[in-house]
Amino acid sequence: MRIVAVTACPTGIAHTYMAADALKKAAQQIGIHITVETQGAMGIENQLNFQDISRADVVLIASDIEIEHRARFTGSTIHCVTIEEVLTDTTGVLARCQEL
Repeated sequence: MRIVAVTACPTGIAHTYMAADALKKAAQQIGIHITVETQGAMGIENQLNFQDISRADVVLIASDIEIEHRARFTGSTIHCVTIEEVLTDTTGVLARCQEL
C-alpha cells in the first residue's frame, strides 16, 4: 500500500513535524510506503508531486487547518484526521487508511 500524507497544525511548529515523524515510523513498522509533506512555519517541505499523488492508494490529511493546494488531490481517496489523532493513535489512523 502507498499513502501520501500532509501534516499541518495552526502554529506549524512542533505538532506538524511530530505527526510526520510518527507516521513515517509507524508506516515502516507495518510495511506501508508513505511519503509525507509538511506544511509548517517554514512553508511547504517535501512537497508531494503529481507522480507521488497518482501512485498513492490513499491521501491522508492530518491537519487542524485548511491545507494549501488541496485541489491537487481531487479524484483521490482522501482520509482526513486531526493532528491529535495521529499523535495518539498513529497505527489506528494507518489501519483506517488500509480499510479504504
